[in-house]
Amino acid sequence: MEKEFMEKLILQALVYGIIFLVLVTTGLILFFHYSRRKIIQKELEKAALKLENQKKILQTSIAIQERERNRIAQDLHDAISSKLNIVSLSTNVLLVDKTIGKKQKQSLEQILDITTNTLESSRKIAHDLLPPILDKFGLKAALEELFEECTANTNIDIESNIEKLSKLSRTNQLHVFRIVQELINNSIRHGKANELVIYMEQNTTGFILRYQDNGIGFTVKDVKEKPGIGLQNIKSRVKILNGELKIDSTQNSGSQFIIRCNYEQ
Repeated sequence: MEKEFMEKLILQALVYGIIFLVLVTTGLILFFHYSRRKIIQKELEKAALKLENQKKILQTSIAIQERERNRIAQDLHDAISSKLNIVSLSTNVLLVDKTIGKKQKQSLEQILDITTNTLESSRKIAHDLLPPILDKFGLKAALEELFEECTANTNIDIESNIEKLSKLSRTNQLHVFRIVQELINNSIRHGKANELVIYMEQNTTGFILRYQDNGIGFTVKDVKEKPGIGLQNIKSRVKILNGELKIDSTQNSGSQFIIRCNYEQ
């Protein structure tokens, strides 16, 4: 009886020991699991905070750029254009004076011609820096005007279909306008393109911008490793718009840019 009793005690001790070990092991597993979850959560929070800070820095940087553009446009209008208008008016007054000689008249006509061209150039620069139609009529109208100016002043042919982005704030509309403006400049300056296709459509969560040219193209890997200021500016604005940029290009086969942006909740 005593032997059976001892065997029973030993068996109970083993059972309790196994249960204890299982509980301790389970506790340790749960502890490490939740600790790891907390660490991962903290790392995700840090990464999100870092991205948010980067986004704020980008927003501040681009806001400074836009303020500087605004200031330059205002200076061109107030300081330079107004003074050129005075020169133009004064020259016209002198030209109607019948007492001036032929050579003086030719010089005045040359001054008037230079002044008129410079005045037109300053107005165009001011308009490019701060398109007034964007504030008055929105992104769709501003882009359509940009396309008309490009086709009128260059040999570029543009096929476009632009939907109105009703949910996009005025600030973000300016970002989209600058992106398209930069893409067109790159196609003309670097791509040597003469045909552009630009589509922009809105969906339930955001919008898609598709841009394509028939230029000389480039190697995407090289551009990603060492992007120019224009492409960096595009990437920064796409990031602010909570979007993704896809670039597809090969030498002598043109370039394609697809930008997908989601409206922030």
